[in-house]
Amino acid sequence: METRQERGRCRAGNYVTRISVVVPVKNDARELDLCLSALTGQTIPALEIIVVDNDSSDDSALVALRHGATVIPERRKGIWAAAATGFDHASGDVIARCDADSRPGDDWLERIASELDAHPEAAAITGPGRFYKLGPVRRALADVFYMRAYFVLAHGALAHRPLFGSNFAIRACVWREVSAGVHRDDPDVHDDFDLSYHLGPASTVLVDRRLEVGISSRPFSGPVSMLIRTKRAMHTVAVHGVREQPVLRWRRRFLNSLGR
Repeated sequence: METRQERGRCRAGNYVTRISVVVPVKNDARELDLCLSALTGQTIPALEIIVVDNDSSDDSALVALRHGATVIPERRKGIWAAAATGFDHASGDVIARCDADSRPGDDWLERIASELDAHPEAAAITGPGRFYKLGPVRRALADVFYMRAYFVLAHGALAHRPLFGSNFAIRACVWREVSAGVHRDDPDVHDDFDLSYHLGPASTVLVDRRLEVGISSRPFSGPVSMLIRTKRAMHTVAVHGVREQPVLRWRRRFLNSLGR
């Protein structure tokens, strides 16, 4: 059966006019500088850019302030703790999320607003990442075996399309419905995968291949990096327990489509 949150999922009746952007960062001042340059050059401006400083020891906070961003400190360990703190402080109709090493195109926010306006039933929108530091062949392989594989496998597990953490936006009212339940204090949980679980199997998440951002090739820095990401994915599945097994989520989605 659908939970109360799933039955009560908010739907925006008004056009998206205010977008908050949240960027968690930890010791990534140089990449953050480039990211914020891209965010301040958008075809439609953000209502606010919130940089959550996850206890950095470099100049990340100073870089953010220089770009006019709001800086919020978060000392709890983990990207989910930092991102969730930023979401909590956002005041826009929609909360867009990227990483310090993301490179959004200049129409990123405009496309988010346009697609969510066109699909009021959607809880969120996401798009892929493009590895800007890989050569053409490695980039193509990474797109197939990392990026596309994530969207396919996570869709099967969730019964709806997943969010990709370096490139997504969620309606603020949806975040408020699920924020109390997310595993923000568990540093071994994948934040985007966890949030995708909490949206519920009946949710609509738009995936727009044209909503692409450049991302770093850090996942391919070595076998240890890939192993850590794989273990976190498995841990995220485990913390959601038996009730969130794929067959049960797909069943709930099917029953919801019948109005039950």
